[in-house]
Amino acid sequence: MRKLFLIALPFLALIAAALGLRTPDTDRAAMEATYTDAASRFAESPTGLRVHYRDQGNPDGIPIVLLHGMAGSLHIYEDLIDYLGDEYRLISLTFPGHGLTGPHPEDDYSIDGMLEALDLVTETLSLDRFVLAGHSMGGRHAWRYALDNQDKLSALVLIAPSGAPTSDTEPTKSNIGFRLAQTSAGRFLLQHYTPRSIIAKSTYQSVSEDYESLVTDDFIDRHWRMLRYPGNRRAAALIMSDRNFSVEFDRVGEITESTLIIWGAKDDILSVSGAQAFGDAMANADVVIYEDVGHLPLFEQAERTALDIDAFLERTVKRAGN
Repeated sequence: MRKLFLIALPFLALIAAALGLRTPDTDRAAMEATYTDAASRFAESPTGLRVHYRDQGNPDGIPIVLLHGMAGSLHIYEDLIDYLGDEYRLISLTFPGHGLTGPHPEDDYSIDGMLEALDLVTETLSLDRFVLAGHSMGGRHAWRYALDNQDKLSALVLIAPSGAPTSDTEPTKSNIGFRLAQTSAGRFLLQHYTPRSIIAKSTYQSVSEDYESLVTDDFIDRHWRMLRYPGNRRAAALIMSDRNFSVEFDRVGEITESTLIIWGAKDDILSVSGAQAFGDAMANADVVIYEDVGHLPLFEQAERTALDIDAFLERTVKRAGN
């Protein structure tokens, strides 16, 4: 029965389109008018990559570059920036295939293609050395970047990063968006029919029950609209078709920079067992587990996350004078 349903998904999408039910893309100009602010900038490469970023906080503070997770954007860091901005310089950016950055001009959603955006922003801002922080997919890209660029990093902060191996006995992801994305039929459907209700349910499933009240209509609307930014749904399908999430995890032990790992014990997207896997593999890592938090510690417990990051940088980067 399940196979029949999956086979039928593309046909259901076509029927929905024929009936005028296809979820339309959002308008580029209207999206930029709504979701940029005075701090928003766009870094552009000669090849046509255009990356949305913000440079905020204390301009004289230690720079921290912030990388978001799958289906997110730089906006997820707004609360964290509010708590850290007096002390640190906070540079957030949106990856290709996400948010106002939009699709990569060459459809390159490999790790190298994503890190092209990071390099473009840091080069635009002439950042020679910085703290790199990443959440989920952004955490994966952060530790992958660290493998080849430790000379540029003062420290590393990984918030529920992907990439750790998981056992067959661990529970499967409960998030509806991720479940649909695991099949070609589901990805096809999501490209054409993306109701707000699916985004809302996926968002609620990313946080623990204790923090569902934080998920506002505006928060859901932003995610829904960003996903429908022209080209982003196709990009999401390409990104989610890559199942090699454990790429190069056997090299994590090569990272010698001080690393803070933060994870929610109630994470239904990436098992908290990953915290132990990273902690065991890395010689210089501190692991912090939030017992009441889901997949979004930086959103569910922004102040607590900021305090832990500040304390970590106080005893590592500041004390070392990096």
